[in-house]
Amino acid sequence: MTTNHRPALHPVLFVPHGSPMFALNPGAAGAAMSALVPQLGTPRAIVVISPHWETAVPTVGFARQPETIHDFGGFDPRLYNMQYPAQGSPEVAAQVVSALQNAGLPVAQDAHRGLDHGAWIPLRQMFPLANVPVVPVSVQSHLGPAHALRVGQALSSLADQGVLLIASGNITHNLRDLMVLRRQGGRAPDYVQEFADWVHRHMVAHDTSGLMAYRSEAASERAHPTDEHLLPLFSAIGAAGQKAQASAFFRGISDDVIAMDGYTFH
Repeated sequence: MTTNHRPALHPVLFVPHGSPMFALNPGAAGAAMSALVPQLGTPRAIVVISPHWETAVPTVGFARQPETIHDFGGFDPRLYNMQYPAQGSPEVAAQVVSALQNAGLPVAQDAHRGLDHGAWIPLRQMFPLANVPVVPVSVQSHLGPAHALRVGQALSSLADQGVLLIASGNITHNLRDLMVLRRQGGRAPDYVQEFADWVHRHMVAHDTSGLMAYRSEAASERAHPTDEHLLPLFSAIGAAGQKAQASAFFRGISDDVIAMDGYTFH
């Protein structure tokens, strides 16, 4: 992609987390995510960027035993019994802080932050044994895609140290349309596939500047009423580096309005 950083030695991932029900019904997207794991080996640690942790400045979780956060309501009761008992890694968290500081970014630390569903649901699908330490990093939705890209660029050096960067989000995310379709029925709105196709074209063309102007695309208003679920994609692009090849490991739609496309960067 069009950044100034060299490609990461370890793959960088952008993965979908869908609705909380994805944990119970992973379907084809979940199977595709699980199929990635043999290619990854066992990383030293995972740094996960989730749109469900929003802060004023980049914030890094230092908890040694991050709790499983059930940050949703009104879903299947089985979800609230699910746990993802991964260990944290204060050592890797400190490296994340240093990397962000070295890039000139303000950074904060959180000694108690757990793993929200944007983190633990895809991790549970990919690393069900919870045997890899996890360090969560927050999103700054008010600072836009250029900032998210810069965060990713700052973290690119961690790949050399056996750390897997996973950016979690969704290519489309409109909960209002989701609720309307659940109440009234109907088919997937056209904008879902249109926006997913638009993103895919720019991804395979290495057109980062075009992607960053996604608000100029007519479908973006409904695809992303707010920005937070797309911003992790830009952090993945930044972390992967200029020469990285992006490829879709899955493309498809869940719950009529959530594009579950996922990308690897090699």
